[in-house]
Amino acid sequence: MLLYDAPRAPNPRRVRIFLAEKGVDLPTREVDLMALEHMESDYARINPLRAVPALVLDDGSVLTESVAICRYIEWLHPDPPLFGRGVREQAFVEMWQRRMEFALFLPVAFAFRHSHPRMAVLERPQFPDFAEAQRSRAVEAMRYLDVELSDRAFVSGDAFTIADITAYVALELTKLARIGIPEDLPNLARWRASIGARPSVAL
Repeated sequence: MLLYDAPRAPNPRRVRIFLAEKGVDLPTREVDLMALEHMESDYARINPLRAVPALVLDDGSVLTESVAICRYIEWLHPDPPLFGRGVREQAFVEMWQRRMEFALFLPVAFAFRHSHPRMAVLERPQFPDFAEAQRSRAVEAMRYLDVELSDRAFVSGDAFTIADITAYVALELTKLARIGIPEDLPNLARWRASIGARPSVAL
């Protein structure tokens, strides 16, 4: 297998953290987004949507979308489980993964892409008003998550999962997106410090 990666992009980072938590090492090839390498024909043959990450399987098939890649790795390497054990737990992990992706990760990413000057080459056109609206949505999601984390250690329950990865990567992007994390969210702060101490997130 071969993983097409972009070190500074949030979606590939989700996959890298997932792989590190699994203890799985894959050969990788970096895609330079700022040089628009992902827009070139060579990469377009890998992923016609011209996005990263992309995982080329041993049979030549290509998986794109971060969570799909992570699910594939989960099936190959089930322990430790990062999508939950059993039907009930897996359903709640799925619920929280989607909540974190749609309510937190995407608003932060949109705010970043539509406001940061360096993103102008990738996001054409940028819509500053849209970015501002996404900032308030992201803060609302943080406040919601702080309440939910009042009685558990991780986003979806008692175990670290893909939902924690998605939420953590989103919060790590807030500085570039110019989104302030409110200081009156103690549960979120405790959770963020805990996740930040994991060796996997250094990748």
